[in-house]
Amino acid sequence: MLTAKQIELVQGSFANIALVSEQVARTFYARLFEVDPGLRSLFRGSMPDQGYKLMQMIGTAVMGLDRIEELVPAIQDLGRRHTGYGVKKEHYSTVGEALLWTLEATLGDSFTPDLKDAWAAVYTVLADTACAVYEQEVKPS
Repeated sequence: MLTAKQIELVQGSFANIALVSEQVARTFYARLFEVDPGLRSLFRGSMPDQGYKLMQMIGTAVMGLDRIEELVPAIQDLGRRHTGYGVKKEHYSTVGEALLWTLEATLGDSFTPDLKDAWAAVYTVLADTACAVYEQEVKPS
């Protein structure tokens, strides 16, 4: 579970990220496709549109961290949609790696170890919630 301090750190840092959201989205996807070029095929629409959706989703999640139980249905729905697009459970760790790398590249020295740990904890909670849907809906072959 997330601590009040982790929530405070993530919400406080998001204000700086939101100011450069288009750049953050471009950096994130560039890093994601660098780490795993095969993921590019999962994205069929406009990347600027995808980046906008990404930043909106992150913003909604970050601002709702203090009432995360209200976010669970939306996160589960997102996980369900991603499963339908071909996202696999192992992709979530790649996304987390790309996200943390992007945050560090964007925030520089203000991306302290405590802030990195807080973002990692937030991502883990969100990814675990989305992955739970994957586990329910995808039967091992």
